[in-house]
Parts: sequence; C-alpha cells; structure tokens
Amino acid sequence: MNLQNETITVDSICEMIEKHKVGVLQLQFSDILGRVKTIKIPANQIMKIIDDGVHFDGSSVVGYATIEESDMVAVPDLGTFCILPDSNDSFRNARMVCDIYTSDGSRFEGDPRYILKRTMDRAEKELGIFNIGPEFEFFLFQLSPEGTPTVKLDDHGTYFDMMPRSRAEAVKDRVCRWCNEIGFFVETYHHEVAPSQHEIDLCYGNALDIADRIMILKYLIRTAALKEGLFASFMPKPITGVCGNGMHVHQSLITPAGVNIFADDSKENGLSDIAMYYMGGILDHASEMCAILNSSVNSYKRLVPGYEAPVYISWAFRNRSALLRIPSGRGMSTRIELRNPDPAGNPYLQFALMLAAGLDGIEKKTMPPDHMEMDIFSLSAEEREEHGIKGLPGSLISAIGEMERSKLVKATLGEQVMEHFKHVKVREWAEYRSQVTEWEIRNLLPVL
Repeated sequence: MNLQNETITVDSICEMIEKHKVGVLQLQFSDILGRVKTIKIPANQIMKIIDDGVHFDGSSVVGYATIEESDMVAVPDLGTFCILPDSNDSFRNARMVCDIYTSDGSRFEGDPRYILKRTMDRAEKELGIFNIGPEFEFFLFQLSPEGTPTVKLDDHGTYFDMMPRSRAEAVKDRVCRWCNEIGFFVETYHHEVAPSQHEIDLCYGNALDIADRIMILKYLIRTAALKEGLFASFMPKPITGVCGNGMHVHQSLITPAGVNIFADDSKENGLSDIAMYYMGGILDHASEMCAILNSSVNSYKRLVPGYEAPVYISWAFRNRSALLRIPSGRGMSTRIELRNPDPAGNPYLQFALMLAAGLDGIEKKTMPPDHMEMDIFSLSAEEREEHGIKGLPGSLISAIGEMERSKLVKATLGEQVMEHFKHVKVREWAEYRSQVTEWEIRNLLPVL
C-alpha cells in the first residue's frame, strides 16, 4: 500500500486513494526539535494541494518564523505518499511529507528537511549518496489506571532475550508488519540491554528517506504500544541505573554507480583514505554537533560512563566505549557507526550535521588519531590525556556553548535555525537547573 521507490505521478496517487478508500491526507513536516506537524485535508482535495500546497502560519511552529514573516506553504513530496496501516478500512488515512516554501515561492531556508537535502546534494555532486542505517531504541512502559505514562517496567528481559509471547513482542511484531506494508523495511528487531527496552533497526538507505521514515516510525511504535496498553518512550534516559535510549547511525557514501567509497581492499584495515578523513571530520566536530545529536537536558544523563553510551571522542574497531566504531563488514558493507546520537532529536538536522562534519574532514584531509581498543572508561584522567582523548560535553548548556562557536554548525543549519534552537534550549536548561530533584532531597536535606 505504498508508492515509494516507484515512479510517482498524480494519477497513480489518485488511483491508490480511490482503490483503498482513502478519506484523509495527512501533510507532515517537522519543527526544528523534530516534532511532527500535521495538516489534515479531505483526500478529494488532492489536486488542489499538489498544485498550490497548503498555506499555514509559520510563527506557530518552533523555529520557523516570526509573526512578521509567518506565511509559509507546505508542498507535498509525491514520492513520500503512503497509506497508514493502522487506519480504519472504510475511511483510511494516507500521509505525504512536505517541503516548506515561503510566500514568494522560494524554499524556506529553515526547513529541517531542506537542510538535509542541500547537504546531501553537495555530497552527491562531489562524492556519492549519503546512506545510513539507524538503530532505534525505545522503552515500553505501563500506563497508569488513568491512562497516563509511567516508568513502570513491562518486562525484565535483557539483551537479545527470547521473551515469552508478551505485549512488547506484539508491539514489535505489529510495527514490523506495518513498516513492511508501507515499504519502510525493518532489518532486525530485538530486546535491548535494559529491562523493557527494545530496538528496531531500519534497512540501510538514502538518508533523506530514512529521516522521513523515522518521523513516522515513532508514530507507528507509539500507536502499536497503545493498542497493547503500553506507552513507548524515546526519552534518552528515563530510568536511573540502566542503559538509555540511543540511535546509533551506520553511514557510508555510495557513488551513483553503486561503489562504496569508504571501502578499499588494498588497505590493511579495508578503509579508504576518504573513510579515514570522514571519521577525522566527525571526531574533529563531535563536541560542536552534540547539542543537535543529543538535544535534551536528559540526553546527558545517558552520556555517562558505565552504560555503553560513548563519553569520549575516539574511534575503534571492536571497542564499544568509543564514539565511532567500524563494524566488521567490508566491501559494500563498509561503514562507520556513530554511537552518541539519541532518538529524541530532529533526524534531518542530526543527519545533516554528521554528513557536513564528514565532508569537512574529507575536504581538509583530516586524519583521525590512532584507534583505541582498550576500555576508555577504565583509564584515569592522566592516561586519557596521555592518549589525547577528550570528552564530549557533559551537559546541554556546555554543548550549546560548543555549538555557538562552531562555523560548521552555523554554515550547515543556517543562522536562523541555530539561533532559534539555541533560544529554545537555553530556556529548557534554565527551567531544568531551577528544579529541586529527588536526589537532592534524599541526600542533602538531612545533612545540610
């Protein structure tokens, strides 16, 4: 019931609408924080919105515009048409992802999807297509009797556990089936390290397609969870003392002829010079990107030693405490895995910055330091300094400071998006730091 990867025409969409009794079209785009915005229209208005788009008030969308320059137009990308699998058979919903334009007909520079598109266009002209495969982690928690989210565990499984037939397994099976129905093919899914934590890995593909799919994947996971009486959380660290939710991103550059330019069989490690430079660029800009890749105050509760999330800027082949890891596959499977991103952010901006940092490394021929296979968490501060290993920012406000100083982030996102993002996140930090936590009450009230 999807038209992705086929030749899309208005006629073929109209045929699908009629054949599958589609009653509603959901026109979707994201704000700078990654939250999906949806405008619904009757499906019989399809011709009008394809010709004219849909006008909306951009000043009401986080990071888009001021009241003085608020008129925006959402224009659907026909190639993203798909029929949502959970909708009523007699009155179905379909969705299309939109590109955002200003009222004068020009592309809106602050559209996160456009930011990724233009970064990918630069890569494709110079090198190849940016392909990625995300590992998407989430928790499934119980709902309260009133139907509100809690952090009560639904299971006590661990990594790769074969669980008895349960609500969580039903959720993952349903999401996988739905994804396959609309062409968002799932590669694997399994129980993760923490209790009630799970992972769904999308098949490798063009980064723009994957970002579009992540926006609907969250919806599918949450919808499937609610059908089982559960709540799905993508919060980076919802529970103290266990691993948090990451979104490891495997990435490579593929030429139009289908050659993986990260691979070089003549090298001892199988990595081309371009792959090494790409890694050098990501490592060089790792701290500057952190505010976007780890965009919540809660993200930095995950990035602490001892819970498999990276804390230090390094790379390795086998060492999973490193920021970058090179999985074992070679040839077309040669890829770089970036391990600090989490699923709470905006995937368009996250992927755009990863690629921009890699391209900067290629342009400047930035070689990474030697790979580090020992457990970095076990090293002393002096030993890390001896090896030249620096740490990622330890808080959102530190990450924002690194972002502010970054020419790369400003050039990639544009000054407007960067300033809007900074404004929202500084306010989040100010609200967060003014809260008195349970830890403070428990540990400080009795003794101070």
